[in-house]
Amino acid sequence: MIRHIVFFSARDEADVERIAEGLRMLADIPHSDFFEVGINRKVDQIGTEVDVIVYAEFRDEAALAAYKADPIYEACTARVRPLREMRIAADFVSRKTD
Repeated sequence: MIRHIVFFSARDEADVERIAEGLRMLADIPHSDFFEVGINRKVDQIGTEVDVIVYAEFRDEAALAAYKADPIYEACTARVRPLREMRIAADFVSRKTD
């Protein structure tokens, strides 16, 4: 399983919910086994620069590639990119089986 985590910060604090709303479009892409968007609670004592988080799980690399190739992904990027300051993504293979 591939775990896909992406962190975003807003250029303007007023746009945090607009960013989250735009990212929720990605839930309509059928290739993930699990998908959610969350707004950071900002309770960490050291860092609070992340505003919105995307967390998704994919069966394999092919499913993740298909997700990123979907036209909804491109539309989401066009909508969110102008509103965000930072984007950091990480993908890792999880060995955990539930």
